[in-house]
Amino acid sequence: MRHDWPCSALNVGGHYSRVQGLSRIGIVLITVFTSSTSIWALAAARSASADASPAAASSSADQDPEKIFAEGEASLGKGDLDAAERSFKRVLAIDPRAGTAYANLGVIEMRRKHWEQALDNLQKAENLAPEIPGIRLNIGLIHYRQGDYRHAIPPLESVVKDAPDSLQARYLLGQCYFFTDRYVEAADTLEPLWARQSRDLNYLYVLGISADKAERKELGDRAIARMAEVGGDSAEVHLLTGKAMLNLEAYGDAEKELAAAAQQDPNLPFVHFNLGMLYEKNGNYDRAKTEFLKDIALEPDVVFNYDELGNVYFLTGNDAEAEKSYRQALKLEPRMLTPHLGLAKVYQRQGQYEKALAELDAAAKLDLQSSRIHYLRGQVLLKLGRKEEARKEIDTSVQMSSARREQREKELEGGSLPSPELTQQPK
Repeated sequence: MRHDWPCSALNVGGHYSRVQGLSRIGIVLITVFTSSTSIWALAAARSASADASPAAASSSADQDPEKIFAEGEASLGKGDLDAAERSFKRVLAIDPRAGTAYANLGVIEMRRKHWEQALDNLQKAENLAPEIPGIRLNIGLIHYRQGDYRHAIPPLESVVKDAPDSLQARYLLGQCYFFTDRYVEAADTLEPLWARQSRDLNYLYVLGISADKAERKELGDRAIARMAEVGGDSAEVHLLTGKAMLNLEAYGDAEKELAAAAQQDPNLPFVHFNLGMLYEKNGNYDRAKTEFLKDIALEPDVVFNYDELGNVYFLTGNDAEAEKSYRQALKLEPRMLTPHLGLAKVYQRQGQYEKALAELDAAAKLDLQSSRIHYLRGQVLLKLGRKEEARKEIDTSVQMSSARREQREKELEGGSLPSPELTQQPK
């Protein structure tokens, strides 16, 4: 189940960056100073300063952006984020167009998991240095880390176009296609990685399911057979096989495989989450709740557990616990869409229509293309007596649903389940 990215060199259009391992997916650290000030001008300035007084020479050295950048890079390499931040900000004070300084400030905020600040710095870097794929890769990685796979796709697509051999970009892009039900593209994107990744269980699982849903039977069978070959009779293979059966709605086979995984290793991360999903789909809400709580005990920071637990509480009429679970999910991931929808349904059932509308407004800021949001807004607005607005929302929902149905006919129907085991490294 582990998938740590190794440290390696990545050529980014004449510059070099290092892929640094961070949790499951590495952050690209831009290590070459790229300034709008010419190297010759810097050399001339240093030459002129050689004839100046020692104090003036020292002052000039203190203003050398390359030297300061190198100091920031060294601090970042040692994990001293505060010192690195000071250095890169000093570079920008001298040269506001130093795109790689913004890029590394973005890396610092990624290390801190301050995603919004990281994205702001990286977007500034991209504007100044659009030719560097590593910057766009980090932008895609931020959206990926937030579970915002739809917005991760465009920057990752651009990196794969510019650097088709980038393992990390291609792997992430394939997963994003998978998580957004674009199975044909997922299979096409991931298949070229077979030679390098065919010992990785997560890769084989995603490729196998994508190929199956894309009606590429030979590739799907090959991936699933390889998964059994690599993992043998391990708990991890039973987990992923059970998840595959769950995705295919073969619930009896799914339960058999997941139960085998839990029996071999009751502390295996995510096995109880998937058992909870199975029982929730079967309407066995008591067992689902028990399994989600077991997984929370093992993985207290997995946001999907709280979101699904909220759904179980809502379905069993326990609004107070549902609200608490949804709030915990949003505490862990403020940009997650579904807890807002869950809270809206709780408040709608309670007759708190203004609060429901506020949650739907928050959800709409995260996804303008969700027909569910428009439909729920229409229902709530009807209860508030705002009939004309309600009609427009419901009409929009119907139009969006029809357009999506046509798109699904080109792909295949059947959305993927939440898959935290594919995006997080077990502790």
